Amino acid sequence: MSTLFVTATGTEIGKTLVAAALCHELRSAGRPVRALKPVLSGYDPVTLAESDPGVLLASLGEAVTEEAVAAITPWRFAAPLSPNMAATREGRRLDLAEVVAFCRGVEGDPLLIEGIGGAMVPLNDDHTVLDWIAALGAPALVVTGSYLGTISHTLTTLAAIRGRGIEVAGLVISESPESPVPPAETAETIAKHAGPLPIALVPRLPEGASPWREAPPLARTLGLLNG
Repeated sequence: MSTLFVTATGTEIGKTLVAAALCHELRSAGRPVRALKPVLSGYDPVTLAESDPGVLLASLGEAVTEEAVAAITPWRFAAPLSPNMAATREGRRLDLAEVVAFCRGVEGDPLLIEGIGGAMVPLNDDHTVLDWIAALGAPALVVTGSYLGTISHTLTTLAAIRGRGIEVAGLVISESPESPVPPAETAETIAKHAGPLPIALVPRLPEGASPWREAPPLARTLGLLNG
């Protein structure tokens, strides 16, 4: 694994928690991991440490400063909306080629790239996150929840990703607060319809400043430490 794109079935699912947990685990295994969160909406510099790039920086053992955030998240928008809508409110427009070029200009072994929202969220009037993943040619790690309806959302997302010829590196089910059944039961049902792929589970973690430290060994479960 050189580059891995972390995407999801929707927003507020747990992408940042999973990406941070992977960074922490890979660093602990002696891997020189790097992470990017190129595009962010709902950005407030007052709550820098709690922002997605702030969490990623902390999991990498780096200081959370405005300069460090800008280095891994160059496109930041204030409105908590899809990137195309948030950018429009600021008179701006995301250019897919620029975002892809930025990602390709960063080296890491591995390099984790966290997307924004779900896989089909619009970046601009012409492109979605799925187009971004396809342009990079990187395998995708899909994060989903265990809420009612997640099975359909997950299978639809997997079908859309695979339909573009993108490799699915694995699936992480992050337990939702309103989970109607144990996440393992959800995983069992998804596995019957999703085809062969590694599936990892993340239970509800204790509240705290760094819940990613308490996550199970996702990289090992997903086979990301092989080789």
